[in-house]
Amino acid sequence: MPARRFTATAAATVLAAGPMVLADAGSAHASADHGRASAVVLRTGLDVSLLNKTVNVPLAVSLNEVRAPQSAERTALTARLDGVDGGQPFSVLRADVASAKATASASGAEASTNLTHARIHVPGLPLLSLIEVGQVTSKATCEAGRKPVASATLLGGVTVLGKKVTLTVGGPTEVKVPGVGEVRLDFSKTRTTSRTAAASALELKVSVNPLKLNVADVEGTLTLGSVTCESPAAAPVSAPASVSAPDIKPQGAPAESGLAETGGTSTTPFVVGGAVVLLAAGGAAVALGRRHRS
Repeated sequence: MPARRFTATAAATVLAAGPMVLADAGSAHASADHGRASAVVLRTGLDVSLLNKTVNVPLAVSLNEVRAPQSAERTALTARLDGVDGGQPFSVLRADVASAKATASASGAEASTNLTHARIHVPGLPLLSLIEVGQVTSKATCEAGRKPVASATLLGGVTVLGKKVTLTVGGPTEVKVPGVGEVRLDFSKTRTTSRTAAASALELKVSVNPLKLNVADVEGTLTLGSVTCESPAAAPVSAPASVSAPDIKPQGAPAESGLAETGGTSTTPFVVGGAVVLLAAGGAAVALGRRHRS
């Protein structure tokens, strides 16, 4: 009985050793990530000082801001801020079209904005627009396996503080109006990486103080048509379940007959080891049996 138990235990150990080693080289699984995208028609970061800077009102709003993974689209025409301009509702943006869209899936992500016949106002200039544009659009596309792309376009004229200006790509345009203020504009700013893209149709740095009366001192930044996207993360390559050993032939000695015919695999060491253990166990069992008989 002890010999039989020893033999069974040895056999189970040898049979279990092979799967344990192969399990270490198992396949790695991971699900592909979805892309991401965001779009916003107008974003402001302005500090408004009223009544000789005795009252400070931050003007930080985002109009038509959407984000994905889920598909989303919104359209609005006017954003109002209470508590500014003498307590009356203040219209920051008036436009015929002001839309933002963001979509994302496992195959890619995309964001876009469209602003048509837009007029933007700041406190202290109720009759004079800070900027007027015919049409500005921006778009960012991040497809899986492809280089991301970002673009921004401007159609029609641009008027800043009542003055018509011509914008150029790659350089800022400064507009100064005595007694009113100054605005610095950057048109079509884009940037891309291996997986991301971003674009801003217009970025304005504003400093306005009409007639230096300190009725409404406005300073800060304003962005039109801002979009971003990120392509889906690539799934890691699955490792092979097993790797066969290379066929290496001995050098300088002839191959023995029989060994070349049978060949060998990655499990050969386990089979040989098992045979040795079983042979030893069998010998032990026979020896014990002879002792009991004698």
